Amino acid sequence: MIDYIKQAFSLLLSGDSELWQIIGVTVRMSLLSTLISCLIGLPLGVAAGRAEFRGKGLFVRITNTFMGLPPVVAGLIVFMFLSRSGPFGSLKLLFSVTAMVIAQVILITPIVTGLSTSVSSARAGRLRETAVGLGIGRLKQVLLLLSECRTQLISVALTGFGRAISEVGAVQLVGGNVQFKTRVMTTAIMLETNKGNFEFAIALGIILLLLAFIVISVAYAMQEKIK
Repeated sequence: MIDYIKQAFSLLLSGDSELWQIIGVTVRMSLLSTLISCLIGLPLGVAAGRAEFRGKGLFVRITNTFMGLPPVVAGLIVFMFLSRSGPFGSLKLLFSVTAMVIAQVILITPIVTGLSTSVSSARAGRLRETAVGLGIGRLKQVLLLLSECRTQLISVALTGFGRAISEVGAVQLVGGNVQFKTRVMTTAIMLETNKGNFEFAIALGIILLLLAFIVISVAYAMQEKIK
């Protein structure tokens, strides 16, 4: 194991342009898709957790169902829409980082929405009573609940990021694993494994874990500051 770790750091220090391009695409795709998913899923989930409405149980069940959406299914949906014969084929987005981000957003948004609904529901009742007494409107209640649950919601966002950075099926399908364009760490690991370069694939896996550790450490530092 020590030898694999040494090889991983040797790769990082080698200044290999392809490796750093792969790292750059991985980080950009993962962070962007997580950000977009959080902008959609966090307010939606908190609003659903705060409110009591007819069909809420159905909404929760549907959201939880899509939390387990197979990546290849999400990739297939995006592929069909962005292919040359699809409705958005004229945009020529297939086999691009944008297509990968779209597929990731489809995968991550239900996770963020479902978890944030669960987190906010636990505090919604007490907050609703206080808000009614103070005459606070619905929008401000959602914003207040977002603030109240901010540390837990950071953990929700990190869960989404973990899904984004580890995904391979959807990004392989819509990104095509094109060298110097859409190749990311997970698809590079799969490629090297298929070629029989197991030591190199393990080294790439260690680098991927290191990237995730750095991003998560920064997020936890932020979480500690806003507690």
